[in-house]
Amino acid sequence: MNKSLHALYGLKWNPFNPDIPTESLYIPPPVENFIWRIENNHVQEGGFALIVGEPGTGKSCLLRLLSQKLNQVQGLSGGTFVHPQSSIRDFYHELGDMFGVPIKAHNRWHSFKSLREKWQNHIENNCIKPVLLIDEAQEMQTSVMNELRLLNSYRYDSKNLLTVIFASNDSLLDRFRSTTSLIPLGSRIRKRLKMENASSQQLLDCLNHLLEKAGNPTLMSDELMNTLCDHSVGNYRIMTTLANELLEEACRQKLPHLDEKLYFKVFSHSTQKNTTQHQPGN
Repeated sequence: MNKSLHALYGLKWNPFNPDIPTESLYIPPPVENFIWRIENNHVQEGGFALIVGEPGTGKSCLLRLLSQKLNQVQGLSGGTFVHPQSSIRDFYHELGDMFGVPIKAHNRWHSFKSLREKWQNHIENNCIKPVLLIDEAQEMQTSVMNELRLLNSYRYDSKNLLTVIFASNDSLLDRFRSTTSLIPLGSRIRKRLKMENASSQQLLDCLNHLLEKAGNPTLMSDELMNTLCDHSVGNYRIMTTLANELLEEACRQKLPHLDEKLYFKVFSHSTQKNTTQHQPGN
């Protein structure tokens, strides 16, 4: 669809796809402030930070932004943990591969204490400041989270050898409060950000930003943009999903502009179709 987008609308990319350039992501003011605190303070001291929010509020986009910015800082080495459900052994395998630390277990009897010591010695001897970003952290096993805490502790907790940034839904907060073995880790969270549902104005700002960065700020009528924001229940992902569906239909029909008429045509048709499918006898 990208060639059609450029030919029809002068767009450099689809502004509503998740894979838009990181530098073109919309950054609300609270998120911008959190990034500054992490970049200029937290990573220098190390330790744990937590981003909490429901699906579609921007957690994964924030991790993308942090990954890009932190990997540009001299002396930092950033990595994203992509298998939050891993066992402790698999966690060490991935951690070693991510940061170039030789800590793979060679046999089933290789103790986690030995792996932990290898990590600590390598990080200290090579003056590395590793930053670990973990999306969907609520999926992590309790044993792995506790291993992270032990891995990061050094010299009786006087020094942090790792910066860890969790991104999760609210259930992880509940685990930190109610799971006895996780209370010590929860007490070590030094920076927190709650990703709230966006206001209609924030959604509108995001929509304007995405269209401008993609190359056509007048692609949608003002009425359509307001309608999208009003029907997105404060959720960025819902808004971009709706907008993407409209853009695909506009491309198919080779429409010169996206307006409110298209919105009601596309989504009233979807509603009627769903209603028909759920009628008795269908």
